[in-house]
Amino acid sequence: MLERLDFIENKYEELSIKISDPEVMKDQKEWQKLCKEHAELEEIVGKYREYKSVKKELEDNKEMLKNETDKEMKEMEQEEIKGLTEKIEKIQEELKILILPKDPNDSKNVFVEVRGGAGGEEAALFAADLTRMYTRYAERKGWSVETISLNATDIGGFKEIVFMVKGKGAYSRLKYESGTHRVQRVPDTESSGRIHTSTSTVAVLPEVDDVDIVIDPNDIRIDVFRASGHGGQCVNTTDSAVRITHIPTGIVVSCQDEKSQLKNKEKAMKVLKSRLYEAAEAERNKNIAEDRKSQVGTGDRSERIRTYNFPQGRVTDHRIGLTLYKLDSFLDGDIDEVIDALITADQAKKMEAMGN
Repeated sequence: MLERLDFIENKYEELSIKISDPEVMKDQKEWQKLCKEHAELEEIVGKYREYKSVKKELEDNKEMLKNETDKEMKEMEQEEIKGLTEKIEKIQEELKILILPKDPNDSKNVFVEVRGGAGGEEAALFAADLTRMYTRYAERKGWSVETISLNATDIGGFKEIVFMVKGKGAYSRLKYESGTHRVQRVPDTESSGRIHTSTSTVAVLPEVDDVDIVIDPNDIRIDVFRASGHGGQCVNTTDSAVRITHIPTGIVVSCQDEKSQLKNKEKAMKVLKSRLYEAAEAERNKNIAEDRKSQVGTGDRSERIRTYNFPQGRVTDHRIGLTLYKLDSFLDGDIDEVIDALITADQAKKMEAMGN
């Protein structure tokens, strides 16, 4: 690990020189790329330098202890050494996590797709609840949310919604939300008070840069239509909504949020690129499909990552076996406790893999 950290520190110093070079600054695209790489290494290098500083202090204290004859001073030195040893062990654990392979998409904005699965109207209502949960979570993080497309039901449910979350590190946290979410509750329409089980599916896709994927204009068909609101009523008098079909894959993306046809087309193209990028990544690396266990699945009740049980006020994440009895606050966007636990479990698996 120390050899790798030495390499990272040397790389960081080289980048520091490059990004200060006026000649390099002339190529803004290259300079920004180097600045991003430099920033990504900064935390690791800072922690490694702290490690080296504490290690030297520890060695100095051990040397002083060898020559110390005063009993009281010896006890003080031993206490100091104990504290420094514990500090080094803590820094080493932090460094192990910092040098784990990074997901290149972690810093990106995301597209979140929520769809009603098994359960009809109740599943659509739950999809709306999940959308509100992610919106509230984004607000807590200081991120912004922008609707791309929405297919709503007459009573306020969402058959399908696609929205974008913009904010630093959005993908690094929301990527763990991909999968099937199950709800157990008594629907408002249920007169006998019987508990129903329904599902909604969530997919989280990183926003893709133009350089990441290129779409041949001949491979797409673009249709325009009038935007519709709840229940299908028209909310616009012009054909501003856009539907893009990627002919080779059959992927269809629509956007009707903007009044401008051009803006809707731009948004739809961003979503299409993200879906194509995800498909290409899964094809290139089969481990992605294994790691994510297939983001959406079919919406069947058995393919679940989390259960929301209203009668007991609990939420259970089945991937890590964590149950919290705070369903109301969880659905209000207080989901960090579960996401933090998922990140910790993911890091533990990666460290175990590196050890092997």
